[in-house]
Amino acid sequence: MIITWILKMKAFELVRPIEDMAPLFDQEKWDNCGFCVGDPYKEVSKVLVALDCTEEVIDEAVSCGADMIITHHPLIFGGVKKISPQNSLGRMIYKAIANDIVIYAAHTNMDKAAEGVSALMAQKLGLLECTPLTPDNFGMIGNLESGCTVDELAVMVRNAFGADMIRCSAPLKDKVCRVAVCGGSGKSFIRDAMQQGAQVYITGDITYHDFYAERGFMVMDIGHYFSEYGIVGLFANIVSKNFPNFAVSISTKNNNPIYYY
Repeated sequence: MIITWILKMKAFELVRPIEDMAPLFDQEKWDNCGFCVGDPYKEVSKVLVALDCTEEVIDEAVSCGADMIITHHPLIFGGVKKISPQNSLGRMIYKAIANDIVIYAAHTNMDKAAEGVSALMAQKLGLLECTPLTPDNFGMIGNLESGCTVDELAVMVRNAFGADMIRCSAPLKDKVCRVAVCGGSGKSFIRDAMQQGAQVYITGDITYHDFYAERGFMVMDIGHYFSEYGIVGLFANIVSKNFPNFAVSISTKNNNPIYYY
């Protein structure tokens, strides 16, 4: 998706609709949402959206003339003691500053948003009567329109998210009707999914011991990347809907960092 109109606006104005949907105060304490690099008051003319800010994405921004990057995962999570081209993070910050590129991220605030990451997952699966999975609005839980077998659900999930593979706990024998989802690393909400009556919980980054699921309950790990990638399209749509004449492009260089052999 590429829109090529030329219009300039302040960077903070461009992200205002994103923050209306996902306020920065909703982010987790450990997170680093908002402007990571650059001046929020800079006038920008083209934005590149991606799941992660990588060196390839910054190079793409330079080559396509984008002076702003919006991502889901922040470029900077912890403290930065030095900015040097001798390491990956340093090179990215160095390159972004050198090319006057503003970098912005909407992460856990967008995870919690009513129309954010997990809502997109639920929508892809056609879940009905959806409600938040946790009290602080992580994840979603809902019902399939009609029950299906685990094999049928696996095919549905693979097609919906484009997942290369799905890691699962022991398959259920009963038909699946109630499903919980959470984008990214959702292992900490397994108990919430069980308590809300989910038969299957779909998320990413499940660890070995979590696959020893309780009877009548099953986890599906589709991977961090595939569970969250839908947010990239949402970012682009928010910008395009609110600023129809502003140039926005979806990165073609942001790929799953995990390879399978």
